[in-house]
Amino acid sequence: MKSPWSDGSPKMKELLFKAISILLPFLILFLFEVSLRIFHYGNDLSLFIEYPENKNYLVFNPEASKKYFTHQDFATIGNRELFKKKKDAKTLRIFVLGESTTIGYPYFHNGSFHRWLQYRLMHNYPDRNFEIINLSLTAVNSYTVSGFAKELINYKPDAVLIYTGQNEYYGVLGVASTDKIGGNPCIVNLILSLRELRLTQLLTNLYEKIAGTRMTGSGGTRMKMMIADEQIPYNSKLFNRGIKQFRYNVDRTLSLFNKCNISVFISNLVSNEKDLKPFISIAIDSIQFPGFDKNFKSGLKAFENNDFPMASQLLQKANKICDANALCNFYLGKLAYKQGDFKKAKEYFVRAKDLDGLRFRAPEQLNAIILQLCNKYSNVHLVDTKAAFENWSDDHIIGNELIMEHVHPNLIGYALMSDTFYETMKKENLLSTNKEKDLTFNQLLQDMPFGKVDSLAGIYRVSNLKKSWPFSEVLQRDTITISTEEEKLAWDLAIKKISWKDAINNLYDYYINNQKLIEARKIMEALVLEYPENVSYYEKAAMLSSKSKDYGWAIFYLKRAFNLAPSFDNAISLSLNYLKLDRPVEAISYIEFSIKNNTSNLDLHILKTCTDEVIQLESANQNDSTNVFVLNKIAKAYLKMDNKEGALIYINKALMLDRENVEALSMFAQIKSINQ
Repeated sequence: MKSPWSDGSPKMKELLFKAISILLPFLILFLFEVSLRIFHYGNDLSLFIEYPENKNYLVFNPEASKKYFTHQDFATIGNRELFKKKKDAKTLRIFVLGESTTIGYPYFHNGSFHRWLQYRLMHNYPDRNFEIINLSLTAVNSYTVSGFAKELINYKPDAVLIYTGQNEYYGVLGVASTDKIGGNPCIVNLILSLRELRLTQLLTNLYEKIAGTRMTGSGGTRMKMMIADEQIPYNSKLFNRGIKQFRYNVDRTLSLFNKCNISVFISNLVSNEKDLKPFISIAIDSIQFPGFDKNFKSGLKAFENNDFPMASQLLQKANKICDANALCNFYLGKLAYKQGDFKKAKEYFVRAKDLDGLRFRAPEQLNAIILQLCNKYSNVHLVDTKAAFENWSDDHIIGNELIMEHVHPNLIGYALMSDTFYETMKKENLLSTNKEKDLTFNQLLQDMPFGKVDSLAGIYRVSNLKKSWPFSEVLQRDTITISTEEEKLAWDLAIKKISWKDAINNLYDYYINNQKLIEARKIMEALVLEYPENVSYYEKAAMLSSKSKDYGWAIFYLKRAFNLAPSFDNAISLSLNYLKLDRPVEAISYIEFSIKNNTSNLDLHILKTCTDEVIQLESANQNDSTNVFVLNKIAKAYLKMDNKEGALIYINKALMLDRENVEALSMFAQIKSINQ
C-alpha cells in the first residue's frame, strides 16, 4: 500500500513542516531540561531522598521546601527523621504535616507534640516499631500540606497527623503574603508543578539576578517582610479568599488520603484568646457609625482608671453602634471575665480574635471547615485539641496557661496536644488499648526527657520575638537572667551560636562531671528520640540507668538497642539486669544468645547453670513460699553469679521468716563486707 507521504504532494509536505515547527520547540526544551539534569543544575525538589550515611533509609529532602518559596533565601528546612525504604511488618509508620506549631516552635526537637507522642508510643508498645516522620515547616500553610500529601501516599503510611491553618494568610503562597503567585489555587498548583523543572529554576534564578529581587532577613524581620497586607477586615474579599484557599487545599488533601484508605487525624486550631489583645483593631468609620469613637475612647479610659461599671456601660454602648471593632470586643471580654460571666467573656474574646486585622491567629471559620471535612470523609478523624485546651484552661478560656504568645503552645500545651492525638488514635482503633501498661498523662509529664536547656531556649526565643513587630506592642517582654550552665547553653542555642546537638552534648558532659547520672540519662533519652536509629544512645541510656540502679529503665533501652543491632555485649547486659530484678526466665534467652555469640572468651556456663537452678528453685518456691532452705539456695545461686541484688531479695525473704537464720545472716554479712 502506498504511503500518504510518498507522493510528495505539497499539501503533505506543508503538514509535515507545520508538525515539525510545532514539535521542535518542545523537543528543544525537553533536551535542554535533560541536559540541565545531567549536569546537576538546580534542585531535586522531591519530598524524600536517600539518606547518605545509610542507603537503606530515606529522609525528608532539605530542598523540598524550595518549590514553595519564590524567594529561596526564605525557604525553611524541616526535621531529619529517617525511615526505612522497606517497611517492616511490625512497624507503624506515621507522617505529620503542618506548620510552625506542628514542628514544635519555639522548642523544636523534643518539644514538638509528635516527640511527646513518640516517647509515649515507644514505652506503651515496646514490642512495636514506630516511625514518626514530621514533614512540617515554619512559614508555610496548607499548600505544603496538600503538596507533600501527593508524594507521601507512595510510602505506605498507616496514619497521617495534621495541624494546619494558622499561616493561611501570611505563610508562603498565602493570600496576603509577599511571596504569593496568585489567588486561584488551581493556578498556584500548576505553577508549583512547573517549578519542579530545572528550566524553570534556571529562568527564576536569572530573573532574580537581573531584577535584584533576592530578599534577606530573619526572625521578626523576615516575618514582617512576608506580610503584604497588614489589615485584612473580617469578611472582606481578601479574608474570604484565605478561607476558600484553606478549604480547597485541605479538602484536596483529605480526599486524596480517603481514596487511598489512609487514616487521617486532623486537629482543630488553638489560639491565645484571653491574654492577647488584638494586634490591629481596624478603625470604625465615624461618619457611618457616629458616636462609636466617643463611647469607645471614654470606655477605654474608664477601664484604665479601674472604673469597670462605667467602662462596661460605655463599651457596651459603642458595641451596639458597631460590633466590628476588635479592641472593643476584647475589653468587653475582660470586663465580662472580671464579673465572672465566663461564657460571655469567651464570646467576646473569640470575636475580638476574629476581628483582629492582622491575621496571625486563625479565624473560627477554619475550625468549622475542619469539622465539616471530618464528617465528609470516613477515614478522617477530628482531634479536638481545642476542647482539650479549654478543659485545661482557667474557666475554659485559652490563654497564657498553655500558649506562649499568640498561637504556639508551651510545654504543657504540646504535651496536651500529643495526649489528644494519642487518645483519638486509640479511640479509632489505630492503637490497641492496654490500661495496665499505659503511660498516663501525668507520668508522661514526669518522664519525658525534655531538659532545662530546651525549655529555656524556647523561652528565650519567644522573649526575643516579643521585642520585634508586632509583638512589642501587645506583649510584655520577659526578664532574662543568665548565670547557670544550663542558662548559658540555652541562650547560645536560642541565638544560634551553638547547634542543638552540641548544646546537648556539652550539657551531658557537665552532668557526668558533676555526677548527675539521672540528668545525664535524660540527655541520652532525648538523643534517642532525635536519632532513633543510633544504637549507641540506647546503650548509654541503659548504662546510666544501671549505674543509678534503675534496672527497669536499663532493660528497656538495652532491648531496643538489641532489637536494632543484636550483639553479645547487649545480650549479656540484658541478662544481668534481668537477674538483678529476679527475672531469670527472661534472662535465660539472652544468656543462650551470649553463649552462641561469645566474642569475649568469658566462661558463661556457670551463669547459665546458676540461672537454670534459680528457675527450678523458684518454681518449687511457688508451691511453698515459706521454705527458708529453698530461699537460701536461690540466694546462694545468685551470689555465685555475683548478683548481690538478686541474692538480697531472697535473703530478706528468709530473714522475714526466720530472723536468726544463720545461713541467711552469713550471706547478708558477706554482701555487706563487699559493699564496704
